[in-house]
Amino acid sequence: MASSEKPTAIDDQKPSMSLGTAAARNLATTTKSPPQMQGITSRWLLKLLPWVQVSGGVFRVNRRLSYAVGDGRVTFTNVGAKVRVIPQELCELPILRGFEDGEVLAALADRFVQRDIEVGGVIVAAGAAAESICLIARGKVERVGPGKYGDLATLDVLADGDHFSYQAVLATGDVWSFTARAVTPCTVLILEQRAFEEVLAQSASLQRHVERFKARARRPQDKVGEAAIEVLAGHKGESALPGTFVDYELAPREYELSVAQTVLQIHTRVADLFNQPMNQTEEQLRLTIEALRERQEHEMINNREIGLLHNADLRQRIHTRSGPPTPDDMDELLALVWKDPSFFLAHPRTIAAFGQECTRRGVYPTHTDVNGNKVPAWRGVPIFPCSKIPVSDTRTSSILLLRTGAEKQGVVGLHQAGIPDEVQPSLSVRFMGINDKAVMSYLVSAYYSVAVLVPDALAVLDDVETGRHG
Repeated sequence: MASSEKPTAIDDQKPSMSLGTAAARNLATTTKSPPQMQGITSRWLLKLLPWVQVSGGVFRVNRRLSYAVGDGRVTFTNVGAKVRVIPQELCELPILRGFEDGEVLAALADRFVQRDIEVGGVIVAAGAAAESICLIARGKVERVGPGKYGDLATLDVLADGDHFSYQAVLATGDVWSFTARAVTPCTVLILEQRAFEEVLAQSASLQRHVERFKARARRPQDKVGEAAIEVLAGHKGESALPGTFVDYELAPREYELSVAQTVLQIHTRVADLFNQPMNQTEEQLRLTIEALRERQEHEMINNREIGLLHNADLRQRIHTRSGPPTPDDMDELLALVWKDPSFFLAHPRTIAAFGQECTRRGVYPTHTDVNGNKVPAWRGVPIFPCSKIPVSDTRTSSILLLRTGAEKQGVVGLHQAGIPDEVQPSLSVRFMGINDKAVMSYLVSAYYSVAVLVPDALAVLDDVETGRHG
C-alpha cells in the first residue's frame, strides 16, 4: 500500500557543492561609500554670486543722496473680525517716516475706519475726489487706469500691508487717477483727509514733520528719487551752463560679516583606531562644513537683517496677478530688473508651478546651459532652484530676480578670504583641544554676508501659489 505521507523539509535538502555567500563574506572586504547626507543641495546662490573681499570685516555701500522715501508695508492686529493698524507701523508711510510721537500715531490709528470689500468691489474710483489714505489689511487689490485708446490697463497689484495714497491728505482738489478694486475678498482701513487734518491741527510736532516732508519733496530729484545732477543739452550759442555736484548719503548702510559656527566633537579613540579605509575626522568635518554652507545660504535669503527676501526695496516687490506664477508675472519681474538680469531664484515647487502654467497656455520655456547643467530659462534668463526660499502653510512662496556683480551695481556676496586656519574661502577649522573625557573639539566657522548695491538689482514676486492645478 502506497504511503500518503508528504516528504519532510529535510528530505528536500541537498548537500552544498560550493561555499555559500554568507560564509564567504567573512573573508571579503566590504566596499563602502562615504557618508551620505540628504540635506546637501546645489546651493546655486553661493555658486553664482560674485564674492567681494571684505578685509576689515565691514562693507559700506555708498550711494547718491536720495530724497525719495520708500513705501514700507504696515502691520495690523485684530480682535475677531475687527482690524486695527499698529500705530508705530504708520511710520512706514512716506509722510510719517521718522515721526516718533507715539500719542499722535495712536490718534491717527484710531481714526482709520474698517471696510470689508467683496470680490470685484470698488474701493476708490477714477475721477472721484482723492481725500483718503487706504491701507490693505487682507486680500489682493488691483489698480486699473485708462489706457491710450480708452481701454482699462492694470497698473499694479497690491496685497496685505500695501497702501495708497499719502499724497491725498497733503492737498485738496486732487482726484484719483485710477480705480482700485478687489481681486479677492478684502479688508481695508480708510483714513479720511478730514480726520487727518483734525489730528494735524492738534499736534505741533506733526505740523513740523509734514512741513519738512513737503520741503524734501520740492527739492530737485531725478525719476528714481536721487538728488538731481543739472545738465544742459541741445543748446546753441553761449548759454549759461548750470552748476552742479553729486551729493552722497550721509549715513550709508554698512554690512558687518555674519557668522555661522558650530563645535565638532570627536573621541580620540575613534580618530585613532577607525580610520581605514576613510579618515573619520575628515568625514566628520566634510559633513559639518556642508551643513554650515547650507545654513549660510539659508541666512543669506531669510535672515531679517541681511537676507535678500527682507532687503528688497518695497518698490521692487510685486504680487502675482492671479495666484500661480505666470509668464506675465515673470515679465513683470524682468521689467523691474531690466538692466542685465542675471538669474531667477525659486523653490523647486514654484518652478514646477510655473512650468504647469506655461503648459496650460501652450508656452514652452527654453533651457540654457550653465557650467554643463541644463536649467530652465525665461526670456533667456536662467531659473535656478533653491529650497531655502520658504513655502508657507498656504502653499505660497516667492521668486527672486537678481542682477549680480559689483561692476554692474548688482547683488554681491561678502566674505573675507585668508583668515587663520582657513580650509575654504572665509571658512576656518580651529582645533580647540582635548577635554578630560578624551574628546577632541574643532571650532568650525563661516563668515559671510550679502549686499544689494542699488535697489533695482533685486526684485521679488510675492504670494506665488504653488499648489493650484486646473
